[in-house]
Amino acid sequence: MVGIPKSMPKNILIAGGGTGGHLFPALAIGEEIQLKYPKTNIHYIGSTFGLEAKVFPIKDVWHTLIPIRGYQRDFSLKSVGKNLLLPFRIINSIFKLKTIFDEFSPNIVIGTGGYASALPIYLASRRTQNIRIILQEQNSYAGITNRWFSQRAEKVCIAFQDTDKVLNKNTYLTGNPVRKNIANGIVEEGLSEFNLSKKHKVIFVFGGSQGSAYLNKMINSITSRIESSGIQILWQTGDREFIKYRNKVSKKIQIVPFVHNMANAYAISDLIISRSGALTLSEITVCGKAAILIPFSNAAGDHQTKNANVLVNSGAARLLNEKTINADDLFYSIMNLIHNKKQLEKMGIASKKLGHPKATEKIVDYIMGSAN
Repeated sequence: MVGIPKSMPKNILIAGGGTGGHLFPALAIGEEIQLKYPKTNIHYIGSTFGLEAKVFPIKDVWHTLIPIRGYQRDFSLKSVGKNLLLPFRIINSIFKLKTIFDEFSPNIVIGTGGYASALPIYLASRRTQNIRIILQEQNSYAGITNRWFSQRAEKVCIAFQDTDKVLNKNTYLTGNPVRKNIANGIVEEGLSEFNLSKKHKVIFVFGGSQGSAYLNKMINSITSRIESSGIQILWQTGDREFIKYRNKVSKKIQIVPFVHNMANAYAISDLIISRSGALTLSEITVCGKAAILIPFSNAAGDHQTKNANVLVNSGAARLLNEKTINADDLFYSIMNLIHNKKQLEKMGIASKKLGHPKATEKIVDYIMGSAN
């Protein structure tokens, strides 16, 4: 794919957010475009109710937040009230977006999913100008926004081959954008940073950037047994849950609310225990790590289980069902793997084969090449 000259300016609108799973791919794509094509103008669209409302200002990127939020699926009084306001939020957001389209005149609109991307993609598809629409789907089972708009897109960049069956559209297997240098962690630095010993194996436990109350509770019930077996734990709880478990810190158990240096955390890990969000799995496979995955059972379309099965079917991970497992199941699964060096190595190799370390570059090369 031939890219455009670096001196040629382009106006690109990148829409996505609500959660980190949709936001961080948007930022990764935008950062890669500006790295390779510094004269390109990028305008991000997100929601006032999403994680991007905090992240965009910190990143100091050109952005607009629209007052849209997702449809609330439960039947509480609070949720009903939010849904009643949804039509007004849609109208308000459309007016705001029309002004942006008129003034910014994007050549390309990139959607990374989530409720923050639906209206920008819809408006782009309705404009008289020839605006190219390119979607990026993180999960093995495509989210509702990308399913709705895949037929209007020129291309859907997918992370899992199985997604092609769901979309039945012109797709391009790229993998998910992951953090730069995520696979370049340094073991010695990581052990020092997290105050762990090179003499004992390390289990890295995390439930995504926000943490998982379920996973924290389950791990908490078996920490003493793991510690007694001579295994170390690096445990990311999430900010909200940290206060509940910080008293469990010991020589073999290091607990943090948030891991800022994930590259070093992966580098020192012999085994990962986590949920199976798409970006988490993308990082695990790029780093070539064996994992025990416990999918979030209430994820939309059960997409976390579908994500996890891609790794399980390739021999890179073991899956435990949160609705049926107990503490003993988790403990025995950990012990059976952590003490089996050959099995861990085999799973690590299988994991590495699934990784897409150049996903962001492939996506950007396609986007900029298609701009000609």
